[in-house]
Amino acid sequence: MAYTVKQLSRLSGVTVRTLHFYDEVGLLKPAYHGANGYRFYEETQLLTLQQILFFRELGFELKHIKRVLGRSDFDKALALKSHRKVLQQDLERTQELIRTIDKTLAHMKGKKKMKPAELFRGFDEKKQAEYEQQLIDRFGEKMREGIAQSRRKVKDWTRADWERSGKEWDDICKGLVSAMGRKLAADSNEVQGLIRRHYEWLKKFWTPNRESYSGHGRFILESELRKAYDKYDPKLAEFMAEAMNTFAEAELA
Repeated sequence: MAYTVKQLSRLSGVTVRTLHFYDEVGLLKPAYHGANGYRFYEETQLLTLQQILFFRELGFELKHIKRVLGRSDFDKALALKSHRKVLQQDLERTQELIRTIDKTLAHMKGKKKMKPAELFRGFDEKKQAEYEQQLIDRFGEKMREGIAQSRRKVKDWTRADWERSGKEWDDICKGLVSAMGRKLAADSNEVQGLIRRHYEWLKKFWTPNRESYSGHGRFILESELRKAYDKYDPKLAEFMAEAMNTFAEAELA
């Protein structure tokens, strides 16, 4: 059975725009085009899309996914087994975090006493340390103070503070996607206004200068951070990095 791009979008949850983009960059080509020019996808393409989504879920960049899927020795079954192993490890960590939550709730109600170390079981300290080291490697030792500054600023945040921050970031991303859809340039007044909002939002965590703010845009492109932006639009990270560089050059010292 063949599926149109709209049917595949509804089936997979991947937007039509993203499927078009995957075709444009050679990541997921349709099985064939109909006489009307429509893209049609068959089971082989559906299985490939599943692989793409698994790799994206695990934090792989699109260019790396394309390279892996394009290898002559790529084995879908072997890849699925590998995905399963990673997801199983993530599941075990998630279950450990859930147990920590349940124990903490019982502790807070006085039902069960917890040892201090038990409060922190399940948190991935290694991953956080790796992320911070990436920032230091990219921007130098001066980034250590930025990391420390970020920790100081958010240490007393409430759940409501985090929710407000998340909504603001979501609004900025949606605004930029809207601007892209209207073919606005990265240096347009509207886009730069949104980037100013992003800069002010980022200052709640740490205060970047010209070099580090522009560098942060490049870091989004090349790190796992990109995954969060790709959920809005696969071209958002590139557009945002360009706009951030323009803002940094014009507005920051």
